[in-house]
Amino acid sequence: MLRLLLLFALLAAWPLLAQLPSNPTSPDQTPPVRLPDGRLQSEAILEAEHAQTMKDLEEIKKLLGEVEAALEKDTRHVLSLPSLKKLEEIEKRARKIRSRMSRN
Repeated sequence: MLRLLLLFALLAAWPLLAQLPSNPTSPDQTPPVRLPDGRLQSEAILEAEHAQTMKDLEEIKKLLGEVEAALEKDTRHVLSLPSLKKLEEIEKRARKIRSRMSRN
């Protein structure tokens, strides 16, 4: 009877045991990838993304200044088509920055 209970307990716990990681000390850890110059690949990617973000922000500032100047110059209270295109470009770059920042 005791053997039967132990067998039943083992069979009941089998699905739970199958879900445990085989090596609990290092769960899915891979060694960090290094570039030939010795830097971590992840650090290099972050640096490149930061540089691209800064370039995008400078472009946004420039476009925003151009739109602001066009608004101040125009007295009809209507945006011109080039200004609308610049605003769309600002939105596109802002979405890219947000996407880049949310990945990190």
